[in-house]
Amino acid sequence: MTGTVIFDPLIPLALLVGLGVFAASGVLLAVSRGLSGWALRGLAAVVVFAALAGPSYQTEDRAPLSDIVLLLEDESASQRLSDRAAQTGTAANAMAARITARPNTELRRITVPDGAEDAGTRLMTTLADTLAEEPRSRIAGILAVSDGRVHDADLPLDLPAPLHLLQTGLAEDWDRRLTVRNAPAFAIIGEPVTLTLRIDDLGAAPESGGLTQLDISVDGEEPQSFNVPVGQDIDLPVTLPHGGRNVIRFSLPEADGELTDRNNAALIQMNGVRDRLSVLLVSGEPHPGGRTWRNLLKSDSSVDLVHFTILRPPDKQDGVPVNELSLIAFPTRELFMDKIDDFDLIIFDRYQRRGILPALYLDNVAQYVRKGGAVLVAAGPDYASADSLYRSPLGTVLPATPTARVLEEAFPPVVTDIGQRHPVTADLPGKGDWGRWLRQIDVTAERGDVVMSGADDRPLLVLDRVDEGRVALLASDHAWLWNRGYEGGGPQLELLRRLAHWMMKEPELEEEALTATAQGRTMRITRRTLDETVPPVTITAPDGSTTELPLAPAGPGRFEAEHTGEEIGLYRLENGDEVTVIGLGPAAPREFVETIASDEALRPVIDALRGGVARVEEGLPRLRDVRLGRPAAGRGWLGLTPRGAYETRDVRQTPLLPGWLVLLLSALFITAAWLREGRR
Repeated sequence: MTGTVIFDPLIPLALLVGLGVFAASGVLLAVSRGLSGWALRGLAAVVVFAALAGPSYQTEDRAPLSDIVLLLEDESASQRLSDRAAQTGTAANAMAARITARPNTELRRITVPDGAEDAGTRLMTTLADTLAEEPRSRIAGILAVSDGRVHDADLPLDLPAPLHLLQTGLAEDWDRRLTVRNAPAFAIIGEPVTLTLRIDDLGAAPESGGLTQLDISVDGEEPQSFNVPVGQDIDLPVTLPHGGRNVIRFSLPEADGELTDRNNAALIQMNGVRDRLSVLLVSGEPHPGGRTWRNLLKSDSSVDLVHFTILRPPDKQDGVPVNELSLIAFPTRELFMDKIDDFDLIIFDRYQRRGILPALYLDNVAQYVRKGGAVLVAAGPDYASADSLYRSPLGTVLPATPTARVLEEAFPPVVTDIGQRHPVTADLPGKGDWGRWLRQIDVTAERGDVVMSGADDRPLLVLDRVDEGRVALLASDHAWLWNRGYEGGGPQLELLRRLAHWMMKEPELEEEALTATAQGRTMRITRRTLDETVPPVTITAPDGSTTELPLAPAGPGRFEAEHTGEEIGLYRLENGDEVTVIGLGPAAPREFVETIASDEALRPVIDALRGGVARVEEGLPRLRDVRLGRPAAGRGWLGLTPRGAYETRDVRQTPLLPGWLVLLLSALFITAAWLREGRR
């Protein structure tokens, strides 16, 4: 039971103060005029003023409440290194026993797990959530058993009591870490790009001689090993071997005695892009479609185009001077012998043999294809003639044989069944509403894939792979009708763009491809194929375990599936002959970037309320009571601040100046003042 005097004014405080000033002025006036009853008048004013202030005597029936001590146990991944888990368990149990043995004290044990999505140790977030559920006035202390590697220490949090750290880990702990300090997202294929790596020995590292082994693997292939220095930046030139995503993995062998090898690897995913695509366009004669090819290729800023149109064959003599037909001579030897390998694509547009390109040059073009080049033949009546390219050394790589017939009839181009699954012709816009073409060269497909057909289902567009290269045959020279909008037109530019980029081996247009994209630990696997079915995909996890996952149809020629990886790292995917790799998350999780125990992150929070740090390996500290604001840690001890919290069960108020007493006293003082002044 406690008691205190409280005031509850009957009128606003400003009015009460004004009345007090007015009463005091009246008393001073009485004194100045020599009235003998001024003191009695003043006492009457004091009684009235006190009554208006509403004084009461309040008594409370209080029940004391126990203090609460929070004990945070860090069970994040870094706490499983070395013997930290055992240290944490032993220290937490011992401190819990000491806290519960204290009188009038309750214990709250809180576990701090790994943060979601590689967020690291969220100790301060967990503490904030706990404080939101507990009465702050009862918190006497906060103890955290952790290695100190907290990733949300900068979270603004107003602590009601000192925070103490019981730091796990050993003084002799050491670790080796690999980090990539600079890695661009894109790089040009075939040109070196410089990556900056660094290898650091952390903690009480032994002498290593200053060098260590670094293994480099591209797309999961067999790694190459190099000896590199420790403790300094390493500039490493890397050349991407292909377009699309390139997965580069850097790794270090595990050293004896280091805490973990989880930070001994770094995974980089870089997209390979072509700098410039070089295209040679040879038009056999001027025609409306020639300008279409030129406009298409010139509109692509990444294409360097060399275009020649043969205006007059050598055997034609019409009296026109050569200098009026061409600004430069056709450098056939330089283009088709010396620099042919510099081109990514060669297009023959309505070209026929007229003695300009000898058989030796065309044979060189065929060899260029077999070594990885690309040739596109846009055929007109020339392909059905006796001077057809098919009847040259280039014919050995062409996929269709001409029958010598030229079909002069209208027909709508149609995407074939296999064309529905081929990325060059799949999902072309406006399918079914395309305008007709008016001429087709009759050919017989000997090999390759017929992705479009024309009149009477005859082959119209045939795609083929020859050794390392690619060949395409378009058996019509009327694709330009779509560009002119004839009968509604069609996707001429999109079709020719896809065709050209497929021939130049752009990864997104590969008809047989296995790709995967990652978001967090979930990967979406996509398989493109010309087949109607595919086997399950085999997923090899970083630990070597394998999983077979069936792929579900997701459209013509496309199968998909989703898979969530159990751990972060490099996954290898295999489906038939297609193989790819993908990295889920960082190679080293956030918990393993900094592995040496340290109080550096929590030190500002600890010092704010004069808390302390005690290393578990040096023994557990004693607990003692300290007043809030005083140093809460010392040699061998940590302080708790008793809060003296209580629960109020009952409150009673007794007025000190009841109305009858105020009336009686004020009347007595005023009457006495009147009588005293009346005798004078």
